[in-house]
Amino acid sequence: MARETPASYRGFEQGPIRPPSEAYSLLIRVTRNCPWNRCTFCPVYKGQVFSLRHVDNIKRDIDMVYRHVETLRRLSDQDGIIDRAQLVSAASMVPQEEIEAFSAAVRWASEGMQSVFIQDANSLVMKPDELVEILRHLRTRFPWIARITSYARSRTLARMHEDDLRRIGEAGLNRIHVGLESGSDRVLEMVKKGVTKQEHIDAGIKVKQAGIELSEYIMPGLGGVALSDEHACETADVLNGINPDFIRLRTIRVFEGIELYNQLEAGLFQKCSEYEIVGEIKMLVEKLDRITSVFKSDHMNNLLEDVEGKLPADKPRMIERLDSFLALEPNLRALYFLGRGIGVFRGVRDMEDQERMRAAQSAYDRLGATPQTVENIVIELRKGFL
Repeated sequence: MARETPASYRGFEQGPIRPPSEAYSLLIRVTRNCPWNRCTFCPVYKGQVFSLRHVDNIKRDIDMVYRHVETLRRLSDQDGIIDRAQLVSAASMVPQEEIEAFSAAVRWASEGMQSVFIQDANSLVMKPDELVEILRHLRTRFPWIARITSYARSRTLARMHEDDLRRIGEAGLNRIHVGLESGSDRVLEMVKKGVTKQEHIDAGIKVKQAGIELSEYIMPGLGGVALSDEHACETADVLNGINPDFIRLRTIRVFEGIELYNQLEAGLFQKCSEYEIVGEIKMLVEKLDRITSVFKSDHMNNLLEDVEGKLPADKPRMIERLDSFLALEPNLRALYFLGRGIGVFRGVRDMEDQERMRAAQSAYDRLGATPQTVENIVIELRKGFL
């Protein structure tokens, strides 16, 4: 695991991704890339070397944003609005090496400066004392922020001492995002996730006991046709054992350039149809029991964005929305799929809107889509979108 020194500081950095729920967060990079980086379904960080950033350099990034935030606050009126001419003038005074930090400060200020997301893929791999120091520095510089969050791997969390995780939470880390993906040991091994079902459970419970919010990401379709039912049932079993604060859907999309795509081309992986994936999600939701999680479908890769709610109260409504797609005849399912792909539909109920239907039908006809070709068309439209 590579480590840098203060002398190797190369300026303000931000990593390539963050959860959709952190769209308005300030991004602070504490590690680069992913220390595992072997998952067959993930296109991010491939070919990149993992490294830990030095605490002093991370604090320099934070201080740089702080200086620019203070400038923006001085320029703001009582409603927080900055005159454009003043903003342009302020930007012209920023040294070239600080432009990225200034831009980050402007974006964050425009969104209310309420949250910070710690990057990259597994920040909890840092030494606990170092992460605590960074969190405290963030809280000192920006005492008004309401939330600090980070990605972490279950295996890393499962191996951490409870006291260290609690200290990290007390220092300011409010929420941890974990890529659970599946609760099936066979699926986890197949996709080289590098974690077991029991480690997922142990990690989730440990986070909750530390008083930190937990957001678990699951990946419908990851088991393929052969393991679809097992994937749904075992994943539900893990979630029932943890009771995370959030359950978030991230439907599998098999893009070129990932190992899973090569397995698909070689006939080693049989991809589920959209119809089968929705059926898998329904099985998962039906088996969620005695938990109080918020269920979210907050990603463009998900076919039905409106399948969400608070468990257990909203479970019947979520199942009804899944059933509404399963009840569509094939041509309408294909039309919905394309309409979802171009952002026209969030759920099947949107097909009752004639204007939306006309937009979807127009795109369907223009692209020459059919029930057999629509998925490939949508994949092409989504290339480059994570």
